[in-house]
Amino acid sequence: MDNREAIGSWLSGPRAAAEEMGVDFGYRGERLGLPQDGPGSVARVGRRMAAIAVDWGLCSLIAFRLIADGDVQKMGSWPLLVFLVLSVLTVGTVGFTPGKRIVGLRVVAEGGGRLSLPRAVLRSVLLALFVPALIWDRDGRGLHDRLAKAVQVRI
Repeated sequence: MDNREAIGSWLSGPRAAAEEMGVDFGYRGERLGLPQDGPGSVARVGRRMAAIAVDWGLCSLIAFRLIADGDVQKMGSWPLLVFLVLSVLTVGTVGFTPGKRIVGLRVVAEGGGRLSLPRAVLRSVLLALFVPALIWDRDGRGLHDRLAKAVQVRI
């Protein structure tokens, strides 16, 4: 083995090494009974990041215009609070935030159907802490979704 192969396997991580040894992990969402592609499949990271960027921009605009009266110094943590309220209200009722709707995503319960309000609150609070969203399982779900027994799927 030359050095390039060793570096490539180290950078690829344990999943790639296990797959080279013949382990079959299946596709994302297979363990949850979701399709591999198309509507109802697990949302990819790029779409989820785009959705949260749209939502954060909207919440910052609301905080800047309505709460801080156009003064950046008064904004403080208001965008985060607006984001939390927006997420709880929209995910707990219709299953998506404005950003998720724009990019074609929906938050559903693991078994299908709408996420209950207590689970939407738990998911939103964990998402506001940022760290759980950076930890993913092998289905591509963030820790906040896993703990709330939710999954983001394509519409």
